[in-house]
Amino acid sequence: MTRSQPSSWILGDLHGCVLPLEALLDRLDADLDRDHFYFVGDLVNRGPASLATLRLVMRLGERAIVTLGNHDLHLLAVLHGIRKPGRKDTLSNILSARDRGHIIDWLRHRSVMHETACGDVIVHAGIHPHWTLSEARTRARELESALRSDDYLRFLGEMYGNEPAHPDRATTEIERLRASVNVFTRMRYCHADGRLEFEVSGPPASAPQHLTPWYALPGRQPVPQRIVFGHWSAHPAMAPPGIVPTDRGCVWGGWLAGLSLGTGIMKAVRAQTTVAQGTR
Repeated sequence: MTRSQPSSWILGDLHGCVLPLEALLDRLDADLDRDHFYFVGDLVNRGPASLATLRLVMRLGERAIVTLGNHDLHLLAVLHGIRKPGRKDTLSNILSARDRGHIIDWLRHRSVMHETACGDVIVHAGIHPHWTLSEARTRARELESALRSDDYLRFLGEMYGNEPAHPDRATTEIERLRASVNVFTRMRYCHADGRLEFEVSGPPASAPQHLTPWYALPGRQPVPQRIVFGHWSAHPAMAPPGIVPTDRGCVWGGWLAGLSLGTGIMKAVRAQTTVAQGTR
């Protein structure tokens, strides 16, 4: 029976796991011709089918809203030869794709933060606790403009690095952009003064006492909208009100989750096997 209205879904990190994605879409009873799909980033890498996953998402056309993750940005750098593929990367089929130019153009025109019609804010990693929503919008638009500019290769070449650790301490344009990349696509924990910590990725219950999840830092600027994010596969499903983690670690043998914007119900499918090796 056809639904009278299309549905909207937010899907967690795919990491090239196309079979779980197909299984989740089936479990959601998603209508691929009418529904809208919001992806929290990291479409590719570590999993076995990065190219097939990209192609499925791209076939959804304008009904697929993608917020870029750190692995998606890494793919752009690798495709341009700015960065060599890592030992654990699973990007070779994309690198040899005949339409790689089209893939590059499509990827670099995705967003890094998206606000849905329902008022949810979707990001890959989070919003810095010192930023208001207005500041986050400004930083996101700056970063998206850099990716879409004719000079975007210069930005990709300077994108990597942990400094400045505090995004509000950038003194140059490229430092500001790099810091925004780190906030939107890499952040998990912050120090008390708001500096990002990049070495710790475990669940909050096991974190050192001097570190705090970005959303729990004392004095965090209030964001009235619900924030939906991925990136943190070790984070438990439960979070404070207004904070919704969606990465259930599919690529590590966990689950792939989909959240209904209409009902607020989250459903998930189990990964068929553990397909990635090493640390998260």
